[in-house]
Amino acid sequence: MSAAPRSRKRATITDVAREAGVAASTVSRSFSNPGRVNAATREHILEVAERLGYTPNPTARALESGRTNTLALLVPDITNPFFAGVIKGAERAAVASGRTLVLADTQESATTEAHIVRRLGPAVDGFVLAAARMPDDELRRLADLEAVTLVNRAIRGISCVVADYETGTRQIVDHLASLGHRSLLFLGGPPESWSGARRWAGLQAAAHAHGMRVRRFGPYSPTLGGGAAAADAAVAADATAVVCHNDMLAIGVLRRLRERGVSVPEHVSVVGFDNIFGSDLCQPTLTTLAERTQDAGARAVEMLARQAYERVAVADELVLPTQLVVRESTGPAR
Repeated sequence: MSAAPRSRKRATITDVAREAGVAASTVSRSFSNPGRVNAATREHILEVAERLGYTPNPTARALESGRTNTLALLVPDITNPFFAGVIKGAERAAVASGRTLVLADTQESATTEAHIVRRLGPAVDGFVLAAARMPDDELRRLADLEAVTLVNRAIRGISCVVADYETGTRQIVDHLASLGHRSLLFLGGPPESWSGARRWAGLQAAAHAHGMRVRRFGPYSPTLGGGAAAADAAVAADATAVVCHNDMLAIGVLRRLRERGVSVPEHVSVVGFDNIFGSDLCQPTLTTLAERTQDAGARAVEMLARQAYERVAVADELVLPTQLVVRESTGPAR
């Protein structure tokens, strides 16, 4: 007959205090407020804690300090490869600062986004909102109550990290104009998308500077599935160059054009935004505007941590550079 498995008892703060020969309150301060404990005493306590396998209870520490050392990152679509870079950069910065990052998918919905914020509010010390869908007024009210940093959204008075779409869209239009295109069609994404509005404004300004005709169709779902309707509209409009809201939509457009026997770039040139993983694997490979998504995620967490833990009021707008990556999907106008 086999013996019953022996239960393992987790070491407590009392165990560490007894073994180290100090009060439990001194052990607590060694973890939560080390500046108030003699350096030699704290080192001895940490050695004992490591030997006993003791780790502080995060819930108890939160009750004592009012902080959970946890930050939240909300993205509108976790399956969109664009946000993989933001997530990776944010996680890297959170780990480097000794914090935990929780991730939530808002499903491209302002209502879902607001619900998640209310639900997570008591459990986290602040929010990074990537491509936030909530209206400006709601985000301002949130920033009055919580530490908040935005990615790919700019609102006066709230810290944010954004891409340089003014320069980036000018690179796109300069490239198309150099290939002889005299007009372009923008296939837009969600109407509430801040980045979509900035991309459209930049394309308009750059096109007008070149004397090019520019039109906007949409909105289309910023997914592979949205590409079919967008491509059909571009064919019906007899466009020679289309610029898509993002790479996911652009790859969907390429797929639909191939199904219809429309050659790219011989009949129509296609450009995307984001330079996601896979944009250089599709056929033809996609010309796209690259953004520094990992840097955006990391810098957003750093800005948020300053607000949440250093009590520094941060309302900066950090603009990261963009770069056009020219591949096979663009060519001379027919």
